[in-house]
Amino acid sequence: MTMPAVSVAMSVYNGERFLVPAIESVLAQTMGDFEFLILDDGSRDQSRALAESYAARDARIRVIARENHGLVISLNQLLAEARAPLVARMDADDICLPERFARQIAFLAQHNDHGVLGSRTSDIDEYDRPYPLAAGEHPETHAELVHNIAHGGPLLAHPTVMYRRDVVLAAGGYHQAFRHCEDYDLWLRLAGRTRIANLPERLLRYRHYADQVSSRHALEQQVGVAVSCMAWQERMAGRPDPTETLLALPPIAALDDLFGRAGIASEVRGRVARALVYSRSALREGGFDMLLEHVGEGGRGAELWRTVVRLARFGEPRRALQLAAALARG
Repeated sequence: MTMPAVSVAMSVYNGERFLVPAIESVLAQTMGDFEFLILDDGSRDQSRALAESYAARDARIRVIARENHGLVISLNQLLAEARAPLVARMDADDICLPERFARQIAFLAQHNDHGVLGSRTSDIDEYDRPYPLAAGEHPETHAELVHNIAHGGPLLAHPTVMYRRDVVLAAGGYHQAFRHCEDYDLWLRLAGRTRIANLPERLLRYRHYADQVSSRHALEQQVGVAVSCMAWQERMAGRPDPTETLLALPPIAALDDLFGRAGIASEVRGRVARALVYSRSALREGGFDMLLEHVGEGGRGAELWRTVVRLARFGEPRRALQLAAALARG
């Protein structure tokens, strides 16, 4: 078989609701020289049947079906099975614009020093309506991306990304320990190996809805992001990365021992607490206890007082009073 220019890598788990427009947006690309790998990760809905119905009509699609192993293992399997030198990530709930692949291939052909390229997004809700976000734009240049790593800004939207397969494999692919933020950890590891950029065009419609991973696992995701930032700082300082071989992250209380110095656990708690103040689900779960720990360690600021009001609006008056009392004691 002739090697395609791009391998499109999509993992699906119970994704039938948005899968058809996602698949059709890939098939509608103006650059059609690709293989489309759709890995069904043990779905219990009609995801596999939908994917196979498209595969029966388009020879570029190959469906890989197996029992559920989770997204990280699925992404690494897709990497291993991809035949093209470039891999385009795609999620089963988003929509590509027709020029996405052509624009990204053209950029990477002209910039051999870049191993990863994303784009900016148009954000939509579950009904395809515009979804307003207060977050900043994704950085256009590698220098801007490194600045955002250091200052907590956005990096890349995973389903917009096209990368060089050999660069990602050389970095060890996706790490299981950073489940639910495996892409963020990968970008931080790749930032020291290759240049990373985003096209300023909005080449993907990124969907937001209550059941997506970032909503259901906000606390675990933000803990992973914070630990990956600590690991990035270790690498930048020329020290070994203690997370490199982990299959799972230890409890936050054990991070000082893992990194070999005091203060890591406290810094992680602070980062996570500040990141979760807008998450209703996280503040109703373990995120609130972490917020109180952060305040007990000296965390203060106007944003935490605004969180008192937010908790009351979320229907959590008792927790609002707890947080106010903890802040007042400081």
